[in-house]
Amino acid sequence: MSEERKQMTDEEIEELRERVVAELKTVYDPEIPVDIWELGLVYELKFDREGNLVVIMTLTTPNCPVAESLPMEARSKARRVPGVKSADVRLVWDPPWSQEMLSDEARIALNL
Repeated sequence: MSEERKQMTDEEIEELRERVVAELKTVYDPEIPVDIWELGLVYELKFDREGNLVVIMTLTTPNCPVAESLPMEARSKARRVPGVKSADVRLVWDPPWSQEMLSDEARIALNL
C-alpha cells in the first residue's frame, strides 16, 4: 500500500524556512562571534513540497578549521526543525565568501 505524501503550500514552506533560519542562527563559527546566517555563509535554502531541504552554503575559507564540523552542525540543526523531512548541506566555493556578505548585524558585532 503506497503512502500518500502531503504536499506543502507556499505559505507552509515559508513558515518552515523561517524556522530553519532561526535554527541556523544558533550555529556559530567558533573563531567569529557571529552566526552562520548573519555571516552570509548560507547562500540558499531549497525546499521541495514534501519538506526535504538542501542548504547551499560556504565557509569563510576552504582551509577553515571547522570545514568538517560546521556543515554537519548546520545539517543536524536543520534536521531537527519540525516539518523538515530531510536535510542535506552542500558546500560551494563559488562565489567565494567575502566581508561584503556580512549582514548589518554582523558588521556591528564585528565593529566593521
